[in-house]
Amino acid sequence: MSLLSEFREFAVKGNVVDLAVGVIIGGAFGKIVTSLVDQVVMPPIGWLIGGIDFADLKITLPVNPTNPQGAPAVIEYGAFINVLIQFVIVAFVIFMMVKLINKLRRQQAAEPDAAPAAPTATEQLLIEIRDELKARP
Repeated sequence: MSLLSEFREFAVKGNVVDLAVGVIIGGAFGKIVTSLVDQVVMPPIGWLIGGIDFADLKITLPVNPTNPQGAPAVIEYGAFINVLIQFVIVAFVIFMMVKLINKLRRQQAAEPDAAPAAPTATEQLLIEIRDELKARP
């Protein structure tokens, strides 16, 4: 089998395609959550605590005396808080999805299997023979 045909077989398997779809949807979902946090969740929180924009929260460290022309180091903890909230939202959504999947699996496992198929003519004859033999003294 050539390398190209092996790669084609690998690439079109269901698992690889499912993984690609999951990554693409995950990226899009990440953008939605980022927008939700940055434009919907954080502005009211900032407004409630005095009109603070969390993206602007930072600590600027003093310039290094050995390199006065260098840019000062900045710790942007407001952006970190935004990312932390985004993580919590994504983790909660994933938790809810896993919870739903587990619930569906438990329901499927609890459902009784389909009724057994009716015995074939041969099986029915054997059952009758067995019952006759049991009935004899």
